[in-house]
Amino acid sequence: MIEARRLVKQFGAVTALAGLSVKVPKGRVGLLGPNGAGKSTFIKLALGIFAPSGGSVTVLGENVATAGPELRQRIGYMPEREGVVPGLNGIEFVALAGELNGMPRKQALRQAHEILSQLGLEEARYRRLEQYSAGMQQRIKLAATLVHDPDLLLLDEPTSGLDPDGRTAMLSLLKSLARRPGKSLVLSTHLL
Repeated sequence: MIEARRLVKQFGAVTALAGLSVKVPKGRVGLLGPNGAGKSTFIKLALGIFAPSGGSVTVLGENVATAGPELRQRIGYMPEREGVVPGLNGIEFVALAGELNGMPRKQALRQAHEILSQLGLEEARYRRLEQYSAGMQQRIKLAATLVHDPDLLLLDEPTSGLDPDGRTAMLSLLKSLARRPGKSLVLSTHLL
């Protein structure tokens, strides 16, 4: 699913990844490590958000450095902190994510309504995102990640900022997603 070969990423004098070689298999995979271990950097390199300082990474059999938008349409990414657009309501945000991933507007809206209902956000779909609680913001980011039905989900600290009940609910939801046939999930966390 993801293969890194001697992957290096430097930010000035700081080396975030130093020659990482790994093959991430299909299915459910966890990236576990303390903050600052390079988990988010690895995910952003796999997405092509960051360019490697050295080495290479392939995702779903394609070199990220040369892959086109077709590869990115097969991937759903849920960032840890950023990702929510103030001023939009829930349905606008999720539909926009669908459109940015190549879906026609009508299909994106239809899928957005469906996924928000599945995630228990139907009552909040027309509220502005800045009015959402931390748990709701995590679920709306997950909805935006799922709206285009990607083959691969890259979830960076999806339980970040959640209370124990919210964390349990999110992990339960992710378990059910990971059981879907043909779907692979990579979850990054510092919490065992």
